[in-house]
Amino acid sequence: MRQSDPQQNDGEMEKWGNEIFNTPAPQHSNTPIMAATRARRGLRSRYAFALYEVLLGVAIFAIGVIALGRAVQNCINASTISAEENVVRQILSDRMAQVQAATAVPEAEKEFKLKTSYGRMTLTQKTIPAALTEPDNTLINGINLVTLTAHWEHAGVPQSRQIQFYVFRSS
Repeated sequence: MRQSDPQQNDGEMEKWGNEIFNTPAPQHSNTPIMAATRARRGLRSRYAFALYEVLLGVAIFAIGVIALGRAVQNCINASTISAEENVVRQILSDRMAQVQAATAVPEAEKEFKLKTSYGRMTLTQKTIPAALTEPDNTLINGINLVTLTAHWEHAGVPQSRQIQFYVFRSS
């Protein structure tokens, strides 16, 4: 039976929805059927709101996880680059110590191919006489400028670091 259909109630005619007389239907009823229907509607709307909240929460959580993942990836890349540069710095420092400890004049040009845990590296050593002069324009002999250059690739991009220092060898 529809709400707008008339009902018999102890011989009286009762109409719930009044399409004919344009009077509003009763808003609140003491009958348990109407209370249960009203409660069900309230629950449905609360469930829909809860689902909407859950979907919004999951979307915010997903965006946060993606952002966190990118941040972690950037940290790992930065750590890798830092460790790689520390290895290069150590290689340059070791070669500089070898050149300074040697008793002979460093070679004019020399190239080393090195294999590191980060891939292949080329270390180039170039030595030129340093044209240093005293304040009275006298040339200082026996001082050489040594340039060490390391070349390698990181993620397909060429990288290089260079160090220069002076070495004195009396002739």
